[in-house]
Amino acid sequence: MSDSVETKSKTDYLRDVTSQLKEMRHYAQTNTETLSSHWLAFDAGEYKDKVNADRVDALLNKQGKLLEDLDAAIQDIEIEINHSEQES
Repeated sequence: MSDSVETKSKTDYLRDVTSQLKEMRHYAQTNTETLSSHWLAFDAGEYKDKVNADRVDALLNKQGKLLEDLDAAIQDIEIEINHSEQES
């Protein structure tokens, strides 16, 4: 039995992480849009329900923070990748 596990370079690993974070960001954006439509329905739309509007608004704020944090992480890792590639 062979133990030939290929180890990626740090730069390749960072590229993989960045790709996964970008995918997560895409789904987070979709979730934000869905929450926004629910918030509108509860806040000013057909279901006018302040309690649920406030709940969805709180989730929307948390989701917005997640989007910001994902963007910052992606940007930081991409900068690290660029520095790593320039050093090579």
